[in-house]
Amino acid sequence: MTDVLVCVKRVPDTSGEVVLTADGGGVDGRYAGWTMSAHEECAVELGVQVAGETGGSVTVLTLGDEDSVEQLRAALAVGAHEAVRIDAVADDYGPADVATAIADVVRAREADGSGFGLVLVGNDAADTGDHQVGIRLAHLLDRPVVAGAQEVTLDGERLEVRSSVSGPTEVYDVPLPAVLTVWEGGVEPRYPNISGRMKAKKAQVEVVQPGSAPQGSGRLGLRVLPPPESNVEVLGEGAAAAPRLVAVLREIGVVR
Repeated sequence: MTDVLVCVKRVPDTSGEVVLTADGGGVDGRYAGWTMSAHEECAVELGVQVAGETGGSVTVLTLGDEDSVEQLRAALAVGAHEAVRIDAVADDYGPADVATAIADVVRAREADGSGFGLVLVGNDAADTGDHQVGIRLAHLLDRPVVAGAQEVTLDGERLEVRSSVSGPTEVYDVPLPAVLTVWEGGVEPRYPNISGRMKAKKAQVEVVQPGSAPQGSGRLGLRVLPPPESNVEVLGEGAAAAPRLVAVLREIGVVR
């Protein structure tokens, strides 16, 4: 039996135009809406699969205010069993602070005899893209870690982890307990059904207090890159455009 902890973050929906906050320190989600990162949606799915295969349970955790319960319930609706919220102002926490807060929860569960054999985090958050929490967490817990995990196969007390992020598929053999940072694309997140939504709506969310004050991220600011320039050539109108169209197709090697 493998109990899994999946860590998620409430982030602005960046599928549309990205707008920064007035101080440039983060992405403003007031107009775009809020969600969890695509990496973390896949992490939830992987956690549900692993726990389901072994008869274990999935606990989903976030650090944030009461609004972040929305993302916890989204994970509960697709198969997570328990939810924990670390009561804190997320913007005050840097990657090292978040890793420390998660590690405190993991250690507390271990002390109670209900530890997590596998901890999953998104490879990076959609708003800040720090790429640090999973590695820092594994260091604090003294566990092996694989970054960019996309597929997981459990064999007893070992994991076979596959990643195709950098091109060719890489395969890792990892002992449990372990930490994985999950990259989207390896699994397809499931959609919640009506019963899942109803169950999630009624579920209790455990609230814990952080064990230490945050040090902050030290981030100087974010910036949004301008859109790439594009050029448009009008080839002509009607039949008169045909010669130029053929010339362009020959230039790019489509026809000879």
